[in-house]
Amino acid sequence: MPMQVEEKAADWLKETQKGYIRIAVLILLNKKPHHGYEMMKAVDERTSGFWKPTAGGIYPILQDLENSGYITGEWDKETKRKRKIYQITKTGKKVLERTLEKESQLVNTIANLFKEYMKDVLDVEVNQKEFMKTPFAIFLEEGKCKPEDSKSVLEHKRSQLEKMIKNMQEQMLQINKQLSQIEKKEKTKQEEK
Repeated sequence: MPMQVEEKAADWLKETQKGYIRIAVLILLNKKPHHGYEMMKAVDERTSGFWKPTAGGIYPILQDLENSGYITGEWDKETKRKRKIYQITKTGKKVLERTLEKESQLVNTIANLFKEYMKDVLDVEVNQKEFMKTPFAIFLEEGKCKPEDSKSVLEHKRSQLEKMIKNMQEQMLQINKQLSQIEKKEKTKQEEK
């Protein structure tokens, strides 16, 4: 049974990733036309290797988007290499805009739930803007992510997590002290009886 659960979770995450890559492709094409390899490379670079689309993953997505009328593709006649250049359509732009609105609502809802949990259960205040961003922020930013940008972003995230961990550790010490005091009082009451 546990293996089935692991496999199902992996399947769901794979489907989610396909959806995210679909949106990332539309964002990239909204900026300028690309061919498949350029999009694979851009997704890999902008996610610091977290998403590494393969040809077997990206081209079916491009075909589906093209069949749906969200993008169009034309064979490049200017180069000797046989490659298709894709661009977003008006319908694709509308779908992208609405998808990003919905995704933003989802991210805000999840961030509020996490913030509530952190405050109510862990008694930790969190700056929501730093806590959770849309996964597409890296695609919406202008220009390409440079390796040093990725390093600084990761260092900032690490710093934020270290602060949160330190705060949680301090909270745990306080909770342990309070529990110890309560247990001592209960033990004293038991002994008095």
